[in-house]
Amino acid sequence: MYSGSTITKISGIVFGAHQKIDRVARKQLENLIPESKFPKISDILKFEGDKGPDSMKRKSPFKDEPWHFFHPEDDLDVSILEQISHHYNELVKALREDNKVKSSFESAWLAHAIVDGLTPAHHDHFSEESRILRGQDSERSLTPKDKLLMHGDTKKEKILNNWKMWGPKGLLTNHLKFELGFASLIAPLKFTGIIPKKRNLKHMNAKEISKWYRDLAKDVVKLNLYNDFIDQGWTIKLSQKAQNKLAPILINAVTKIWYNAYLDSTMQGVKDKK
Repeated sequence: MYSGSTITKISGIVFGAHQKIDRVARKQLENLIPESKFPKISDILKFEGDKGPDSMKRKSPFKDEPWHFFHPEDDLDVSILEQISHHYNELVKALREDNKVKSSFESAWLAHAIVDGLTPAHHDHFSEESRILRGQDSERSLTPKDKLLMHGDTKKEKILNNWKMWGPKGLLTNHLKFELGFASLIAPLKFTGIIPKKRNLKHMNAKEISKWYRDLAKDVVKLNLYNDFIDQGWTIKLSQKAQNKLAPILINAVTKIWYNAYLDSTMQGVKDKK
């Protein structure tokens, strides 16, 4: 999901989807946990945009990049679940140790992974197709230039591959248009009245988190938002569905995972004292 340009530190404040979702989710937490027990939103957002996962694509392309694409119907696709588990465990540890900087970082990166994996544009075969267009299925080494200029054994093949990536209906063009459009749609909204009920936020263990997340991603797939977007663009009907159905799912997912981490850190703290 769009988090603003990673070139400037202030980008994403207005039209950053991740920042917007984090702000609403953090606001929801105010009614669930003591204010002092979870990082402030101002501290969490320090680790988005230029200091968030997306900046890795610019700062160290093709090296340790968080790959947040997810095929929820494929039980063997567990990469994002492993990333979520890692940041979740680190957040629980940081909260338990009252490490404000670490807990702010982990809150931001955990929320980023949660939202990306539930984003319709991250459920298609972008990762596989982009690797083919860039020649990542070959043994040749890749450079930052490969992010912009697609591979081709001949001049004609190179032009065709770049068109498939950057053309009006190109792979990355569609991806960016969807995410930018969604960011613009939710920017002016307050999302009052979607606060999850406390009984629906009961503590989950590691296995339950993975199942909950995969099931939630499958629910997003059923909305068919990305396929409708590719076919017709941002129609009024699609925009309303994104605002009224997808956005609340993303916000409540972040609220739930943060709240669960807080509960886990409290429970662990009790265990440590015994």
